[in-house]
Amino acid sequence: MISLTSPVRTRAHDWPAAAKLGALLIATLALAATQSPAVLALAFAGMAALYALPGRVFLSHGARRIRGLAPFVAVVLVWHLVTGDPATGLGIALRMITAVGLANLVTMTTRLSDIMQVIRRGGAPLARLGLNLRALEIGIALVIRMVPVLSDKGAQLTQSWSARSARKPRWRIVLPLTLATLDDADHVAEALRARGGIATPIPRTSSSRSL
Repeated sequence: MISLTSPVRTRAHDWPAAAKLGALLIATLALAATQSPAVLALAFAGMAALYALPGRVFLSHGARRIRGLAPFVAVVLVWHLVTGDPATGLGIALRMITAVGLANLVTMTTRLSDIMQVIRRGGAPLARLGLNLRALEIGIALVIRMVPVLSDKGAQLTQSWSARSARKPRWRIVLPLTLATLDDADHVAEALRARGGIATPIPRTSSSRSL
């Protein structure tokens, strides 16, 4: 699986994955509980500063990962402008961008294997209750990996449309992007089936080992 870590080495790369994921959880809960646009704006500025500190290359790499939120942010802002509540729309947009930006910051500075190890340790008690940790780990890994892949495919479809027409693509790329997504999902499913699926491996008992 291709790594999503940053090409620029930062101090955050050496921090424990559990600490970064815990801080992300606390920050996300704080953002969800905050209603003040001023506080959300400060949080957004702090998130942007964290991207800018390692340098221009790190900042541009991170910005490319977040730009896929642009359509969702536009929909939220336009809707709340139409309904006459722009302050609420701005707050939702700032909360969305900041939360996704912080999550992206964690994935850029943390190896996927380290994230999976934290999930495996944290979910161990739930595994005793029947939770399929293998399915959870693979699902999270696929989300982390496929979101930027689909974002890149959307950008490529937009560029292809722009090269052939003066009109903006807008909704016209939705169908080909959906078909490409389904095709990728089919290939991933086939690859998983070829490797045994996502069922929890059955531990070998002493009697099975004796056989």
